Amino acid sequence: MLFMLAVVVFIFAAQWKIYTKAGQPGWGSLVPIYNLYLLVKIAKRPDWWIVLVLIPVVNLVALIILTFDIAKHFGRGSGFALGMLFLSFIFYPILAFGDAKYDATPVAA
Repeated sequence: MLFMLAVVVFIFAAQWKIYTKAGQPGWGSLVPIYNLYLLVKIAKRPDWWIVLVLIPVVNLVALIILTFDIAKHFGRGSGFALGMLFLSFIFYPILAFGDAKYDATPVAA
């Protein structure tokens, strides 16, 4: 149980750092719904995408797209985005504590 607590704290720290790197408040990663709003802002998607993330089944597709957008804004490719999807406990800390810099330019459609 202590190990699981350590893993959860580590993941929260990684999320906090990613939000901070993107110019958002780190504490916002811990607040439900508000963290989705900040995630959509980090991915440079319109605010109404929050609604898509809250709709069952649609949210799976929306979160995949957001993950790819976040990877692109941090200068990572599609392979890294797939790692973020399938091995998030490894790739999110790499993104957070590595040398990745956030690029705020919009993603081309």
